[in-house]
Amino acid sequence: MRDNWLAPSILSADFAQLGLEVRNVLNAGADIVHFDVMDNHYVPNLTFGPTVCEALRRYGVEAPIDVHLMVSPVDRIIPDFASAGATYISFHPEASEHVDRTLQLIRSEGCKAGLAFNPATPLDYLDHILERVDMVLIMSVNPGFSNQSFIPSALQKLREARRRIDASGFDIRLEIDGGVKVENIRKVREAGADTFVAGSAIFSAVSETDPNCYDSVIREIRSQLAAADS
Repeated sequence: MRDNWLAPSILSADFAQLGLEVRNVLNAGADIVHFDVMDNHYVPNLTFGPTVCEALRRYGVEAPIDVHLMVSPVDRIIPDFASAGATYISFHPEASEHVDRTLQLIRSEGCKAGLAFNPATPLDYLDHILERVDMVLIMSVNPGFSNQSFIPSALQKLREARRRIDASGFDIRLEIDGGVKVENIRKVREAGADTFVAGSAIFSAVSETDPNCYDSVIREIRSQLAAADS
């Protein structure tokens, strides 16, 4: 069985002390660092760019960095994130003129390639490009903002994506992003996800007096994942 990866989204972190925030969640047991990159064009919000990724690498973050591009067009910025230290780069098919070419570009830059699906985007793209994909990202909220409620229909989409991945025989991770928290992560795991983006569910546990404040919520999440796998 594939290992479950927990991916805190820095969109919900305290940017005044981002390096410390990331170090603390990794020390508490998170696996990878998730970047929600928004351009105020493809989605109605503006977040951050490659310089933040590069800054975390300079700070000493060695964990994989998982970049989710909610930007259009995507090809121009991919080499910048690759140079800045990204490990995974995912994009939305609607934001690319040529999906297959963009996937090839990501891999040619030395990164693993992901394809992200909005709640209303069909999975049909996977019929043609699964051999070029290292991660499938299912959005369980509409992209653009943090702290949204989980859309229940994402569970069925996860099941279908899992079926396609397993039938393909390729080594592809299945990621879920949006509204994931302790209360629903077991169902999400049971639907087939193995990589879990959680922003406010983790970073809202911040405490000014306890540097290990993330331990308890990550332990709860791990407990739910273990129950799903038992």
